[in-house]
Amino acid sequence: MPKQETLYEVADRVATITLNRPDKLNAWTAIMEQEVRSAIEEAERDDNVRVIVLTGAGRGFCAGADMSLLSSVATRGVDEAAEKQALQAGAQREGVRPDFQKKYSYFPAVGKPVIAAINGPIVGLGLVIALYCDLRWASDTARFSTTFARRGLIAEYGMAWMLPRLVGHANALDLLFSARTIDAAEALRMGLVNQVFPQDVFLDKVRENARELASNVSPRSLRVIKRQVYDAMFQTLAEAFEASEREMLASLQSSDFKEGVAHFLEKRAPAFTGR
Repeated sequence: MPKQETLYEVADRVATITLNRPDKLNAWTAIMEQEVRSAIEEAERDDNVRVIVLTGAGRGFCAGADMSLLSSVATRGVDEAAEKQALQAGAQREGVRPDFQKKYSYFPAVGKPVIAAINGPIVGLGLVIALYCDLRWASDTARFSTTFARRGLIAEYGMAWMLPRLVGHANALDLLFSARTIDAAEALRMGLVNQVFPQDVFLDKVRENARELASNVSPRSLRVIKRQVYDAMFQTLAEAFEASEREMLASLQSSDFKEGVAHFLEKRAPAFTGR
């Protein structure tokens, strides 16, 4: 299906999804939402893809929800039934906890790493989406704001659950209460982003790091570790420990484990299959 508001490409086992409304700072729309989810599902199905990168065209990542939509809602009100239906958009996945079946919270259920490459300003709903990605790499020109409190809104789409887990309770309340704008350096200090790269080499660094992850790490290990980490948010230590014992036994019988040992002993590049 032709893309209207996103771009999709695969190279070096990395799928790159680009929000493509640069004249609007990639403000989020219903069409964009559908296209992003479709692209992520396509990348997850593709055995040639091992890492997924989400970024923005032009000078920004995402300016949040399109203001024309917010203006319409402010004037006409919201259709509560339609909104509740939209929150459950997308096919339900068997074996995935309900927490990761919501409108934007499905990213943690994707069996491959999803990385937000934050190339510029990221605001409101754009920030919500980046929180659900597994990693966040930012340009040193990126700027971050929750913005909700300055629009008479609240912490949307589970942000009140995700944000404190990344930056801590006090930092989360600071960002949500004040809706102030912070730069990439402060975002890195808080733990909101994992790495910051200079703008002039940002895309090169994103591609380099994504290729490294796609080429030198077992896809099976990535898939299992990702599930372990997100499941552990709801587990006791004992439950997480027992789950790790089961997963370790399964790993020791996997092809990727055998390849992991072989390529190390033979001093060659790995040839993982994800099995």
